[in-house]
Amino acid sequence: MVINWYGEGCFKVQIGDFTLVSDPFDSKLGLNPARGKFDVLLKTISAWPAPETEKEEGAVLIGPGEYEIKGFEIHGFPLVKESSENFFKTIYMVKTEDANLCFLGHIADYPDEDALGELKSVDILFVPAGGKPFINPELAAKLIKQINPKIVIPTFFKVPGLKRQASDTKEFVDELGLKMDAEEKLTIKKKDLSEIKSTKIVQLKI
Repeated sequence: MVINWYGEGCFKVQIGDFTLVSDPFDSKLGLNPARGKFDVLLKTISAWPAPETEKEEGAVLIGPGEYEIKGFEIHGFPLVKESSENFFKTIYMVKTEDANLCFLGHIADYPDEDALGELKSVDILFVPAGGKPFINPELAAKLIKQINPKIVIPTFFKVPGLKRQASDTKEFVDELGLKMDAEEKLTIKKKDLSEIKSTKIVQLKI
């Protein structure tokens, strides 16, 4: 499994010939989103009612539900108290042979018990780490300790060129008190995860 980051919540996960992309963004943000073909595209926030998606070669998931695509199980869970009449937010769990991935997306508050109950056996957790308008570092740390993943990958934090206000990951890392590695990309196998004894942070570069 190879994970590349493009800024904000946009990742490309490559597992063999299977490609998953999360939360592509408009280039007006000042960054370059992931491009190319995909098998699955996850959108963790969407307008309500959900707009019709353009015809794509891959599957576009925009809300809660249970999906199976090319042998991969994907579950979407609603963030009910963060959704409104105008938009809704979704957390996604993606189960693969190598690892269970959890995309917290645009989460801004501590999830309710129903959502928390679904976040079991998470190996790699993608979580906002740049503060407002997303979850603050204190709540993020509390959530991470409850989920207890092997690896935490920060999202939505300040990077050069980003045309919105965001903080860097310092407060987030300090709040967690965990070791952090900086990598161009994350290449991971199941046996690698089994050797990780406590949660660590891996901050990817664009």
